[in-house]
Amino acid sequence: MRTVRNLVVGLSILGAPLSAQSVKWAEAKCDLKPGHFLVNSGLLYLKSASNARFDDQRQKDLRDAQRVLNQALTTGGQEKNPAAWYYLGRYYVLTNDATGLDTAFAKAEELKPACKDDISGWRRVVWVPVFNAGVAAWQANNVDSAIASFRRATAMLPSEPTSTKYLATLFFNSNQPDSAAAYFRRSADIAAKDPKFAQDRKDALYNLARIEQSQEHWAQAGAVYQEYLSLYPNDPEVLAAMGTVYMNTGKKDSAFAVYRQVVAKGDSMGYYTLYRVGAGISQSVPEEPDTGAAGGNCRATARSARPPLTAARIKARCDSVTKGMAAEYLSNSKEAYTLSAQALDASLKLNPYYREALIHRANTALGMRDSVTALEMARRLIAVDPMNKQSIKMMAYAQQANGKVDSTLYYLRLHDSTLVGDVTISQFDSTDGGRDLRGLVTNPRSSGSPPLTLVFEFLDNKGTVVSAENVQVPAIEPGQSAPVEVHARGSTIVAWRYKRQS
Repeated sequence: MRTVRNLVVGLSILGAPLSAQSVKWAEAKCDLKPGHFLVNSGLLYLKSASNARFDDQRQKDLRDAQRVLNQALTTGGQEKNPAAWYYLGRYYVLTNDATGLDTAFAKAEELKPACKDDISGWRRVVWVPVFNAGVAAWQANNVDSAIASFRRATAMLPSEPTSTKYLATLFFNSNQPDSAAAYFRRSADIAAKDPKFAQDRKDALYNLARIEQSQEHWAQAGAVYQEYLSLYPNDPEVLAAMGTVYMNTGKKDSAFAVYRQVVAKGDSMGYYTLYRVGAGISQSVPEEPDTGAAGGNCRATARSARPPLTAARIKARCDSVTKGMAAEYLSNSKEAYTLSAQALDASLKLNPYYREALIHRANTALGMRDSVTALEMARRLIAVDPMNKQSIKMMAYAQQANGKVDSTLYYLRLHDSTLVGDVTISQFDSTDGGRDLRGLVTNPRSSGSPPLTLVFEFLDNKGTVVSAENVQVPAIEPGQSAPVEVHARGSTIVAWRYKRQS
């Protein structure tokens, strides 16, 4: 499961304060007296360095400031003087030393809590350019450099959750879920300390829980979902996810109670939330048991029994085992599939052409042994997404469930060998004026594919075509892909469909 919130981040360079080198001297904004001649000398050297016109004078003043402040803290008996640590931190601001800055300011704040806001302001002076360097590296796809910059930024301003959130996102996108989870946890904890970061905390908790769930760390996922729900108790998607945790930890009654609670609120949800709820419920159903293997093991055990069992006794014993497994699975899955279907049907009522809801609804119908609905949904799916291998396979399964042998073989051949291009739409994002659609056309065959023209139509929730665009797809070598990108205009667009132009 790779569904997370706000991980396609809108990266932007922050409006930075003046660089540390260009900042003119500013007095401390808290009641902070030097209290010692060495500390006072350090202050004066820093003030001179900040206002120096020439770099050689600036560097000399900085060296002198470091010397006297370190002397004050080591041999001058000023290790408990917050001013000594504060002005050492100001020295590290001027020299862009993140590690030294963090250590000195942390000690100053510990000794003089009233200087917290002033210290945060100086941390930010150094933090912004480092953070912006991370954003620029990310935009240039230099992931290692971006991670290094955001780590430095995190050390410089530990009370700001954005750096850790971006680190978590980078690690998630780099398929390093453990590191991503650690930084989402850290981001949530930082954001919890300041109400202005409420949205950051919400997103971090959600993403942390989804990562734990994707790795089947059910206890950890459940704990984070509960933490999230203590803040946002009516989030239907997270309630459905909590139901999945219950299902996978043997708490079926709790799971179904949650699912029923969520589905009952369907009228107050939008189509996308209903889809997410329906998909989450259907995905909580475990895999169908392998009754063949269980039956084989049962027969092997029965044949070794003494005194020997007759063939009829063995058949009766082992048939009851496999039938019992199948009956238990159907009983456990039926209610989940039914509730999932209700949510997905409600979603499709609001947006009949939403591809993801269609494919999940077709799959849910197959799980319910409802072959008629499965075929109806598969046909609607194919009308939206006709050249996608997943859609084609779903149609083959639906035809097979309805006993249509020739149609099943047709779609299986299309999936396996005759499809000229596999269309995969990976993004369908809102913009100020419409929607951006992106994807790939992949040649799945052993020979080159010819050029194609795909006609994309963008629809409102009533199925009216708001915009239409032709996309030219070049000839593609075997196993290779060509990008698809469309920028559709129209504020009412909620779905897409396409067809190959003949």
